[in-house]
Amino acid sequence: MTSSTTGRTSAGAGPTPTGPEQGTGPGTGGALHVVQLLTPDGRRADAGEDPEVVAHAAALTPEDLRGMYRDMALARRADTEATALQRQGELGLWASLLGQEAAQVGSARATEPQDRVFPTYREHAVAMVRGVDPADILSLFRGVDRGGWDVAATGVSPYALVIGTQTLHATGYAMGVQRDGAVGTGDAGRDACVLAYFGDGASSQGDVSEAFVFATAFQAPVVFVCQNNQWAISVPAERQTRVPIAQRASGFGFPGVRVDGNDVIACYAVVRAAAERARAGQGPTLVEAFTYRMGAHTTSDDPGRYRPSVEVEQWRARDPLTRLEAHLRRDHGTGDDFFAEVARDGDALAAKLRRDVLEMPDPEPSTMFDHAYAAEHPQVEAERAWYARYVAGLEGEDVAEGGAGTQGGAA
Repeated sequence: MTSSTTGRTSAGAGPTPTGPEQGTGPGTGGALHVVQLLTPDGRRADAGEDPEVVAHAAALTPEDLRGMYRDMALARRADTEATALQRQGELGLWASLLGQEAAQVGSARATEPQDRVFPTYREHAVAMVRGVDPADILSLFRGVDRGGWDVAATGVSPYALVIGTQTLHATGYAMGVQRDGAVGTGDAGRDACVLAYFGDGASSQGDVSEAFVFATAFQAPVVFVCQNNQWAISVPAERQTRVPIAQRASGFGFPGVRVDGNDVIACYAVVRAAAERARAGQGPTLVEAFTYRMGAHTTSDDPGRYRPSVEVEQWRARDPLTRLEAHLRRDHGTGDDFFAEVARDGDALAAKLRRDVLEMPDPEPSTMFDHAYAAEHPQVEAERAWYARYVAGLEGEDVAEGGAGTQGGAA
């Protein structure tokens, strides 16, 4: 694989938003090669890339590519509906993935069923590819549970809202996979790896550095996937690092690769190669998917206050769905019927998602104590009893206030 120490360089210097294909700018482009297999206008560009990566891309069939497009389109439609639901007061918050579909779908499709994924709070497409019902994602943002999907069945750990913590969880889990003897056996159905997702802002967190230290020291089977969307809320990536994020891996002693995060084929091929390396017992890899957050950080954010609209428009021309659609039409004879069908499926998904959210029952307040520990704990039970008395007291006050109001009206 092309690493931060062996990869060829790209010309240019200074801040961007010129895009990953130029490879310029501290913390954004830098003097580090960016793996790109599909140009923004949808043409294949394999020349000069790592043969292992190219081989993984070449193994994708037209049906695989159409499946990737469908995954990205459905994830975007679900994301759009979730944003609308939040604006209408049905969700407390929403973190949009708009613009990052290729990085998420490509990397998720590179996993095997036995692999484990540790997401942040934005990996909605990753979760959906792995079999999580999007309604189970939205239930977390509606506040009716802590994330209702089956972790064992999907291999997707609960969302991490504290920045960077999931990288430590992922590394520890990967070390456990090692000790279970599920690495380097040569059994494709047994050997497993772990994917740890984080953003460019999280790269400044101590937890991420500590995860890198443990992962490389123990050669843990973990692939760190950094989605560098260039904005940590309102802080640009050039404030996070003076070198490309992928280059940091060399300081810890493991490979780092930068990939065009809007190229779903390249994201798949690079992560596939890194995952196979991890499953074979060859240790961690840092994959930096250089992409762009097209929307707000969350629905509580206004990106127009800190970034220019011209930057957004430049990246809109590199839209990952438009890119793959152009490739499918030009090189694989995919016509309007397919794209119309996907659009209809997306609308049906959005309608079902809205119904599911609006029908979610409010949880019984005492259920917050149910899974604090695996077994019953005296302190938790005491807190549960106190909370029950507190709620009962509030209900009593409501009854009393209602009665007083009625008497006053009669007078």
